Amino acid sequence: MPRRPVTGKDLRQSVWLTIIGPMHKRLPDLESMIATLVAEPSVSSVQPALDSSNRRVCEHLGNWLEGIGFAVSLLPVAGREGKFNLLARLGDGEDGLVLSGHSDTVPWDEGGWSSDPFIATRRQNRIYGLGTADMKSFLALAIRAARDFSGRSLSAPLTLLATADEESTMSGARALAESQQRPGRYVVIGEPTGMRPVYQHKGVLMEGIRVSGRSGHSSNPALGRNALDGMAEVITTLRALQTEFADRFREQAFEVPDPTINLGYIRGGDNPNRICAECELHIDVRLNPGMTVHETRELLRQRVAERLAHSGLEVEFLTLFEGVDPLCGEEGPLLHSCEAVTGARESVCFCTEGPYFQSLGMETVIMGPGSIDQAHQPDEFLSLEQAELCENVLSGLIHRFCVAGSAATAP
Repeated sequence: MPRRPVTGKDLRQSVWLTIIGPMHKRLPDLESMIATLVAEPSVSSVQPALDSSNRRVCEHLGNWLEGIGFAVSLLPVAGREGKFNLLARLGDGEDGLVLSGHSDTVPWDEGGWSSDPFIATRRQNRIYGLGTADMKSFLALAIRAARDFSGRSLSAPLTLLATADEESTMSGARALAESQQRPGRYVVIGEPTGMRPVYQHKGVLMEGIRVSGRSGHSSNPALGRNALDGMAEVITTLRALQTEFADRFREQAFEVPDPTINLGYIRGGDNPNRICAECELHIDVRLNPGMTVHETRELLRQRVAERLAHSGLEVEFLTLFEGVDPLCGEEGPLLHSCEAVTGARESVCFCTEGPYFQSLGMETVIMGPGSIDQAHQPDEFLSLEQAELCENVLSGLIHRFCVAGSAATAP
């Protein structure tokens, strides 16, 4: 199998790309659609001052989808005011294909952009703007890929899903999983992977550890209990745990094969001549397949508590981010179909909403246009070449999984 990237011309010549109707249904052109979505702020942040609603983005998507025959539902996310999932379906029956993307973005760096992040700007065959790669453009491309199909032509339904808050709490995908209502049998999540299918990725949890002691004059350590000394013991414990994880769960398919524990933030004490009474550490743990968020968090808390059990110090644990389990690689017709077209499959260290879909029994592949290297930074962009490739590949997947009538055999 060739290991080169597939081109739009290759795909147009593929038997996948059977056009259902002679004319495209009416939609704005792609750049206008992307510009409309980019112009609507939908920042998801754990800082309330930065957080915003995604409703307007969902409303634009819903209007376009209704215009090409989809039945559209706007679903409030419980406990998250102003946050919505959009679910749109074309055709009847069970299972079928889901094309999913999150409708939110990260915050932006004020003054760091070469152009307004909320105005989609075309330069050198690229579209710049907040969310162009991660990942509003995928939602526009999914709609454009769907416009050639009608409900009558489908043997299995096509579903488009836009979720809320992926960049902070993943509350949108979590709500979907908690509903236990599977929207389809197969799902492509359009995170920016350069249109290379990702079949497994690491999980993540974020934890705060607060050690409390007693202050006193630094001239006599016996006058207090130093929380910084306790935190040094905590860090030693975490490093030993990371080594244990590496021995048990190393996965060579990842660029970083071992599970990692990152010490991201620490604060303690207030003056050199005082014994530190409190110290707080925030960590990020990246989990490999075979690990779960629940088991990892419980083990981490147990080991730290045991280390400080006889120190005279108190320890408190804070759940900073509940976490996402790893996406465990799964062989199936969707992965095989994507791999046959692209000539590749990959494992990545970042995490996505994929495990929530996998928990519903859905075969899950992460594949979308653009690069993760452009995400979460100024001058984010999507190349129009990647956009063309994405639209063609999605058209092919719709035909195979929603029209052809049998997804059991990969091409």
